[in-house]
Amino acid sequence: MIVPRYYENLDVLHDRTMPNRSYYIPASRRMDDLAEHRTHSDRMQLLNGDWNFRYYDSIYDLQDAFYEMEYVPEGYDSIPVPSVWQMHGYDANQYTNIRYPFPLDPPYVPQENPCGAYVHHFAYQKDAAAPRAYLNFEGVDSCFYVWLNGTYVGYSQVSHSTSEFDVTEYLNEGDNKLAVLVLKWCDGSYFEDQDKFRMSGIFRDVYLLRRPEQCIRDYFVHTAIREDHAEVQVEFSYLGQFVPTKVMIYNNNGALIGEEMANMQVSEAGYTHAATVQIADPVLWNPEAPYLYTLVLETENEVITDRVGIREICVQGTVIYVNGKQIKFRGVNRHDSDPVTGFTISIDQMKRDLFLMKQHNFNAIRTSHYPNAPQFYQLCDQYGFFVIDEADLESHGASQLYCKNNADWDKHVERWNEPFADNPDWMEPTLDRIQRCVMRDKNRPCVVIWSMGNESAYGCTFENAQAWTKAFDPSRLLHYEGSYYYNRNKKYDFSNIDMYSMMYRTIETAMEDMQDVPDKPYLLVEYSHAMGNGPGDLEDYFGMIQSVDQVCGGFVWEWCDHAIYKGQAENGKAMYWYGGDHGEYPHDSNFCLDGLVFPDRTPGTGVIEYKNVYRPARITAYDQETGTAVLRSYMDFVNLKEYCSVRYEVTCDGTTISSGDVALTSVEPRQQAEIEIPVTVPAAGRCFLKVSYCLKEATGILPAGYVLGFDELPLENADGRNQTNARLWNAAEKQLSSTPVVEETDRYLTITAESYTYVYNKLKGVFESMACGGTAVITKPMDINIWRAPTDNDKKIKLEWMDAQYDRSTSRSYQTDYEIVGNEVKIHSVISLLAVSVQRFMDIDATWTISEQGSVTVCMDVVRDMQFPELPRFGLRLFLPDDLQQVQYCGIGPEESYCDKRIAGSYGVYSTTVSDLHEDYIRPQENGSHCGCDYVKLSGGGLAVTAVGAKPIAFNASVYTQEELTAKNHNYELVPCGSTVLCLDYAQAGIGSQSCGPKLMEQYQLNEERFRFELKLIPTVASV
Repeated sequence: MIVPRYYENLDVLHDRTMPNRSYYIPASRRMDDLAEHRTHSDRMQLLNGDWNFRYYDSIYDLQDAFYEMEYVPEGYDSIPVPSVWQMHGYDANQYTNIRYPFPLDPPYVPQENPCGAYVHHFAYQKDAAAPRAYLNFEGVDSCFYVWLNGTYVGYSQVSHSTSEFDVTEYLNEGDNKLAVLVLKWCDGSYFEDQDKFRMSGIFRDVYLLRRPEQCIRDYFVHTAIREDHAEVQVEFSYLGQFVPTKVMIYNNNGALIGEEMANMQVSEAGYTHAATVQIADPVLWNPEAPYLYTLVLETENEVITDRVGIREICVQGTVIYVNGKQIKFRGVNRHDSDPVTGFTISIDQMKRDLFLMKQHNFNAIRTSHYPNAPQFYQLCDQYGFFVIDEADLESHGASQLYCKNNADWDKHVERWNEPFADNPDWMEPTLDRIQRCVMRDKNRPCVVIWSMGNESAYGCTFENAQAWTKAFDPSRLLHYEGSYYYNRNKKYDFSNIDMYSMMYRTIETAMEDMQDVPDKPYLLVEYSHAMGNGPGDLEDYFGMIQSVDQVCGGFVWEWCDHAIYKGQAENGKAMYWYGGDHGEYPHDSNFCLDGLVFPDRTPGTGVIEYKNVYRPARITAYDQETGTAVLRSYMDFVNLKEYCSVRYEVTCDGTTISSGDVALTSVEPRQQAEIEIPVTVPAAGRCFLKVSYCLKEATGILPAGYVLGFDELPLENADGRNQTNARLWNAAEKQLSSTPVVEETDRYLTITAESYTYVYNKLKGVFESMACGGTAVITKPMDINIWRAPTDNDKKIKLEWMDAQYDRSTSRSYQTDYEIVGNEVKIHSVISLLAVSVQRFMDIDATWTISEQGSVTVCMDVVRDMQFPELPRFGLRLFLPDDLQQVQYCGIGPEESYCDKRIAGSYGVYSTTVSDLHEDYIRPQENGSHCGCDYVKLSGGGLAVTAVGAKPIAFNASVYTQEELTAKNHNYELVPCGSTVLCLDYAQAGIGSQSCGPKLMEQYQLNEERFRFELKLIPTVASV
């Protein structure tokens, strides 16, 4: 082997690296644009580009000293740096959540350890004013060895952190050869078991920094808010000897507001000098108004320019305050992920995510489960986000330790911490990862909480790391959800953890948690698992979060779907691959598709739902007679009047009949005030008051007038029915010249009239065929429908559904009678739903009434066998001709809506197409429903079919059957059925978030023992 075996040696985490420091980019002069344009600095030399690269399946296959100057890299390809090699055709992508992709045998990793050899030539010109040079790698997975001009430089690990080497003595004037060996696995990989695709390589920027002989090595910015001023203290340590340091602070108008020289002041953290600048009338930083001062640190031959946000975070009792204001985290967990670049993420990609988050009312991000690139935090400072900064530490795979009673969860909890968390051998690796996170990002105002890592259990290693963190930086809060997983037979110190945090708790269990731990703030660090069609419980959690002071908020899991883009299929759809598609073992299938946005950042309906759930204000009461409304602000810092303008509109039967602006009074953060919205309500019709909250002034992200959310309130009148629906339901159709004729056989009733011919299946209790004016209305027999293509959130309940044979259900009629009353035909059937191997699920007493012009009204009285699980849905399924593509409906839209996922939608009349109703989830599943509908009409090719309910119904219209959606693993594999499939539902079960979260709440289950479903179908054919 050409390198020492540091990668399996806990005593060598790094070799010849520089001490940890804060992130900054020096220059020869003040430069204010280094957050987004750091390469503008004349002291930074970016080494990114196309490097020579050769991949080896095993470290033992690499026999050549490729780093030597005379070595000619034969057989090498070219690969971009930064990148991950799996996205360039080397090795294979692998997605696993918890399980280690190698044996759990710490500190050892597989003997046949894949690796990549990199070679890069670059030119270097020495600078007399900055003769020293430091080589920086901001992210390499998993560990790496470095040579420069044939000389060994050093070794480092911890994938998502910066490793810096002093290479001054190794550089040549002119051409230089940089060689890097990257290994796929190392002992640090046991701490990098995050829920993500496993990728390898130099995935973040590589650069040189030119520096003077004596200069600032590190600095630590502290801010304090006093009664009449603020103080900004900057502590310093130096490379070489102390050099005089001037500290200058400018406001955002560019005016110098304070300057001081650093004086000797030794701190326990190792800083030798400090300067304190007082700021009168300070403007405080917060996510709603992220005011930043410019900090300039000037020494001989070097200037460091940074930004400072003045803010304080603390806990009082069980409540978190920032700048004296109670806050709620409206948060999301975010991975570095892109379907093309993997976890190599550019500034533009970061900004795209942050802009989308602002557009959808997030104010906080948890960097799950590792530090992001350092510029990410500067952008969060600038655009306004609270950040939980998480160390690159997750040993979740240790929870899979095999034991005799492998299904005993309590035994797993007790043993989880044995390999790492409570093992002194891993004390230094644990502390190292947390220190590297804290030291690098300590000057970022957006970072308000340090997270010790994720899902790594608890023990002495974390006690030690938490004690260091609190001693080094007591100004921030400390979080670690993994503290819940410890050996109950031992006693541990949890005193440094500032909040009690849990994942995927029901509202009820969260309330119980707070009774058990009543002395700390409570954080839902992961909740509302946003997998596939979901989440469906955001509004319910919002209610709990806002009503309980101890709850400081939550972070939805997670921001984006993780997938690998594989080009376009023949049908033009993008092909996205997930776990198992690469032939890997182990893998966790599509569990990586758990984001609010799709891999390409197209917003999913989940994030649109989130946006309106977390709108900046809500009407909490409205007196229709006086027009007085109570408006509550959910802002934490800014007066609602300064942030929003408010508009209203009144709709009747889905059509806007009046609108106007609302005069907004002062509404302080988290307070409420009365406003006046006097409206005139029509005497008849289904009426609503919609109040929209619009951004008052443009920001760097959002334009003025941008709609941040809305309320929709029902208005009362004498007749609150939708009048169009009522007319359709109660229409008295004209008499025809002839009475319908009914022909009966053992199997069928054939009803023939002047304008239609319908065939009713007496054995099934539904229509076999329907035709109007010689045009087929349905292309296949009608179904009584209880199945839906399981959503990702149905993954547990679907096992019960399938065990009950719901997916194989069929109807049976035991008795069918008919009579002709006037010009109407009434058919009565006694029906059951049943399937092979099990008893009947339900009994249905159905009456079908066929009018003289061909409308069909059905009344079904349903009684279920309650031994069976709750239903996915109940309704009728029709296969219509495929040219019925135009859709008009009056109900909740335009986004897909379900009983627990409808806050993003509003009541209205919407026109769309069948194809646009389809929400194209990467793994096919139930989608595109619209609930609360009074009627829906499909038309095309001279035929129209209208459905109305006696009560509001739900509908889906699709070119795909639920069987096709159930069977296929990828959306690009879907094949249209040749018909337009129309599902008309009494109800559907809610969506929830049980892919990882709690069971669907009882109020959203379709679990009634008895119910009545009344529906009217009206086919019409255009006259020739």
